[in-house]
Amino acid sequence: MIEQRAIDVRLVGVWDGDMIADLYRAGGWWNEEWDPAGLRALIAGSFAFAVAIDPAAKKAVGMGRVISDGVSDAYIQDLVVLPGYRGRGIGTMILSTLLDHCKSAGVTWVALVAEPGTEAFYTPLGFRRMEGHTPMRWYPDER
Repeated sequence: MIEQRAIDVRLVGVWDGDMIADLYRAGGWWNEEWDPAGLRALIAGSFAFAVAIDPAAKKAVGMGRVISDGVSDAYIQDLVVLPGYRGRGIGTMILSTLLDHCKSAGVTWVALVAEPGTEAFYTPLGFRRMEGHTPMRWYPDER
């Protein structure tokens, strides 16, 4: 477990690609064939991108991002905190920062696809299961 320290969460338009790649690895979403430099476009193309920083360690320890048209609805696309920093409210701080940004822009329809077993994290923050809806993904090679 990492020593308890103050964590700073902020919205960013650019960030170090290698640090963000480490977070994607922690989330199990990184493909080693990808170039961390490409993450600059991912960050810049997001409606909101929040980074949790441990100033003492001088590194990003969590991140989350929203994709949206900025008008009607938004989707929490990614949310991850490094394993040693979990259980300290950092994920809640990141998600709250993203939701505040959406709300301030007038976007109040926000959805996400949660990993199984994470409902207890999201429900206190106002998320509910969308009855009658099925998340789907496009698989272009399976047509």
